[in-house]
Amino acid sequence: MANQEDLNITYSTIDKVFRLSMGEMADFSCAKYDGDYSMSLEQAQRAKHKFIAESLNIKKGSRVIDLGCGWGPFLKYIKDEIGAIGIGLTLSDEQAKADRKNGLEVYIKDCRTVKPEDFGKFDAVVSMGAFEHFCSIEEYKQGRQEEIYHSFFKTVNDLLKDNGKAFIQTMVFSKNMIPYEEFDIDAPVGSPPRMLAIMTKEFPGSWLPYGKDMIVHTAEPYFKPEYVSSGRLDYIETINQWRDRFRRFNLKKYLIYASQVPKYLFDKDFRRRAESLITTPNQACFEQEIMDHYRIVFQKIAA
Repeated sequence: MANQEDLNITYSTIDKVFRLSMGEMADFSCAKYDGDYSMSLEQAQRAKHKFIAESLNIKKGSRVIDLGCGWGPFLKYIKDEIGAIGIGLTLSDEQAKADRKNGLEVYIKDCRTVKPEDFGKFDAVVSMGAFEHFCSIEEYKQGRQEEIYHSFFKTVNDLLKDNGKAFIQTMVFSKNMIPYEEFDIDAPVGSPPRMLAIMTKEFPGSWLPYGKDMIVHTAEPYFKPEYVSSGRLDYIETINQWRDRFRRFNLKKYLIYASQVPKYLFDKDFRRRAESLITTPNQACFEQEIMDHYRIVFQKIAA
């Protein structure tokens, strides 16, 4: 899977810029508009948090673990609005520092290896966007993708109390996905081979599942899906909103941008990663149905 160094490339690098653009505890995963694009980004993210909490029956005193918690927006929501007890895991050093500074209980730990003896058992498990990083390109080539996902769901099953529930939100490859062998960083700008090659630079060590069916299948025999929905159109709008926020002027933020110019000029890998933020190839992949996005609520099956 993507290791700590891989995820620091993606998430720790943009930490200050992200917080200056979106807020201290903003969400870096797809919002939930459900077709109402008159909603602000903040309203749509809050609607997502409310939906998850209600779907997982999170109440005052519930114990919840957020696998890949980012900057902690869901942990803050369940703490402030519900009175639940939340623990977060991340592999980003900067995310963990920001979370702890903001009063959240967050640890630097691999989501795939956490065990009940580490933090106990939970009423609910949440993972928004982390699933995308659990299988690497190398592991995919080795034919291990389903094995890795099945192992993850075994981990989630072990973490949950009897009758517990889990929420998974992730990007997936969709019907117009091309073979990995066709990825080409030197292909024409805007072409699928180039866009996907750029995304492997933005998210090193990461490979997406092939559609919702792969996720549901690999969750067996531990879980049955209670709710499945595509958030592809919601993600397109979310990216539009993020892009606008990243571009809004803020002196501290633009000084950070300026400080990266030498690296942009002389570091080819950094320039490729920066291109992903400038051109948002994931948005184009959603628009062309190369990629999709799913929200799934799972019910733990009694042993």
